[in-house]
Amino acid sequence: MWLRKHDGDAIGGVQVASVRRRGTKATALLTLLLVTVTGCGPVADRGPTTLPVGYDTLDGSLAVWPPRGSLAGDAGTTAAVTAAVRDWRSPVDDRVHLPSSGILFSGQVDGTPLALVAADVPGESASWLLQLTRDGDRWTVRHATEYTDPGYLVYSDVLPVQLADGRRYLTSARVERLLGPAGRALPTADGLTGPVAVPACRAVELTATLRPTRSLPRGRAADRVLDLGTATADPRYPLVRDETGAGRRAVTGLDTCALAGERGPFGSIPRRIGDRDAPRSVPESWPMAKLAVRSLGEVALGGGEPADLEQLSWESATGTMTAVVYRPADGGTPVVSPADRASTLQAYLLPMPGQPLAVLSWRATRDASFAAPPGTARLVDRPGLMVAPQPATKQTFSLAGTEKTWYRSVGGR
Repeated sequence: MWLRKHDGDAIGGVQVASVRRRGTKATALLTLLLVTVTGCGPVADRGPTTLPVGYDTLDGSLAVWPPRGSLAGDAGTTAAVTAAVRDWRSPVDDRVHLPSSGILFSGQVDGTPLALVAADVPGESASWLLQLTRDGDRWTVRHATEYTDPGYLVYSDVLPVQLADGRRYLTSARVERLLGPAGRALPTADGLTGPVAVPACRAVELTATLRPTRSLPRGRAADRVLDLGTATADPRYPLVRDETGAGRRAVTGLDTCALAGERGPFGSIPRRIGDRDAPRSVPESWPMAKLAVRSLGEVALGGGEPADLEQLSWESATGTMTAVVYRPADGGTPVVSPADRASTLQAYLLPMPGQPLAVLSWRATRDASFAAPPGTARLVDRPGLMVAPQPATKQTFSLAGTEKTWYRSVGGR
């Protein structure tokens, strides 16, 4: 169990202390202060005027994120970092709540000033990782990534850092050892690794060994995450949990920059705020965990050699997403579809060069009956899969079960 040592907020004269853990927030009422006033007005902010140094999470008696870095005890640095974080705004203009945030690292890294802040943005119920550097006498936010897990950023044990010399990682006190992409232990000082060779547009796997704690009495030998590459653009968080290792297999040979594009699986469903798209925010289809792949079988298109057709699936902050991947038989560049939210009848548009395709897939059962519009040119037609040229106008396909029928419309350019 992870606990916040202090998590107090003053709300309308009521002092509240919270104990937070993954997925829950238990709130205890400590003191009720009744004040008689003759008018109404704003409640004064009783929180600290500077960011806490470190983050006061405990796993048993272990301080999970203690103060780190050569400047952690420097009051001037703390004040300057606080000022920069106070001025920062999220893409939808929300601000950081300072009392429930914390400076995880502040110091010099090979001569470069670096500060890392776990920022609580309650307006979005979000956690952000802010990376700052010093510009003259001021500190400025250089990178800002939104943690896609609905939990808290500080419940992760490995955080990404991007410097001029490449990717590094900041590890929690629970991490005993971190293996890099080559399977070798990464040298670490004050929680921060040395530079790691991470490609721009290819995923690599990291494996942390976690020491025994109250929440993990036996520790954990292999806590895996995927890094989607250094070209992952803010505010997208580049690390994806990969507990079973299936994610690494799923994205082998795939260009993660293409996956993250506006028409790629990970970037194709924009976040909506109210009735508008929010293109500067993390897409709703951005992966969080459980990347996996299953084969839909071989397909031969246009008389060519049989190629593999696969279905990717993953968890995002808004639910399960899927997409299809066409892997050419000659080892050429794979073709990927935009994302489709998980459904009994999946519908994809696969942008094959020269002939865009519609792909319909479902779990074949004895009671399932698939129907396509009359005249559909079925290039592949077998239980669980139908591939046809993308219709010039919108066409509706259906899958009838014993108690329900599902409809999907595809087509139109």
